[in-house]
Amino acid sequence: MKQDLYAIYSIWLREMLRFFRLKSRLVGSVASPFFFLAFLGMGFGSAAAMPGIPQGVDYVSFLTPGIIGMTLLFSSTFAGLSVLWDREFGFLKEIMVAPVSRIAIVLGRTAGGVTTAIIQALIILLSGILLGMTAPGLQGILMSMVFMVLIASTFIGLGLAFASKMEDMSGFSLIMNFLIFPLFFLSGALFPLDRFPQAIKVLAYINPLTYGVDGLRYSLIGAGTFSPALDFIVLAVSCAAILGLGAYLFEISEVK
Repeated sequence: MKQDLYAIYSIWLREMLRFFRLKSRLVGSVASPFFFLAFLGMGFGSAAAMPGIPQGVDYVSFLTPGIIGMTLLFSSTFAGLSVLWDREFGFLKEIMVAPVSRIAIVLGRTAGGVTTAIIQALIILLSGILLGMTAPGLQGILMSMVFMVLIASTFIGLGLAFASKMEDMSGFSLIMNFLIFPLFFLSGALFPLDRFPQAIKVLAYINPLTYGVDGLRYSLIGAGTFSPALDFIVLAVSCAAILGLGAYLFEISEVK
C-alpha cells in the first residue's frame, strides 16, 4: 500500500515537472482555446439575444465554460499520448515491472493529467474574466472545479483506453482528432443546445461532455440547460465507466 502511494505521487510529480519544464507545451495547449474564446467572443459579442442564451448573459460569458470544456477535453484525451511516448522510450516497461500495482500507475497518470488540465482550464477562466465575463464567486469556482475533475478524468480514461491498444503515436493522434472534434461540437460549447436539429440533439444528449459543459455553465454563470444534479450524476457515471475501462485495458496490456 505504501509503495503504491509513493508510486502515485512519483508519477504525478513527474507529470508536473514535464509540464512546467516544457514551456512550449503550456503555451501551445492554452493558445488555441484562448484564440477560440477571444475571436468567437468578439465576433459574436452581439449575440446576447441568440435563442437559448439566458437573458442578461453575454456571449463571452456563455462561451467561456464551453472553451474550458474544450481545454479539458483536448488536454485530457492527449494524456494517452504520453503513455505511447513512454512506451517508445522504455520508461513504461520500467514502471510496469516495478513492485507496484498497475492501478497505482493509472491513478498516478490520472492525477497528473487532471492537475495539468485544471491548470490550463483556470488560465482560460481568467482569460474569460479579462475579456468581460463576470467573475464567479468562490462557491461557483469550487463547484466548477468538481466538474473539471470529472471531465478531465473521463477523457483521460478514454485516452488511456486507446493508448493501451495502440503502438503508433501518429495513428493515436489521428484517431483522437477524429473523436474529440465531434465530442466538442456536439457538447453545446459554442451554441445553445436548443439551436441543434432534433437528430443532433440526440447525439448531444449521449455525449458526456455536454453535461460537463452544462455543469460548468451553471457553476460559473448560474444558468444551464439541465439541473446541476443531473449534470453531476451523468458525468460521474460516465467518468467511472470510461476511466474504469481505460484502467482495465491498461492493466491487461502487454509492454514490449
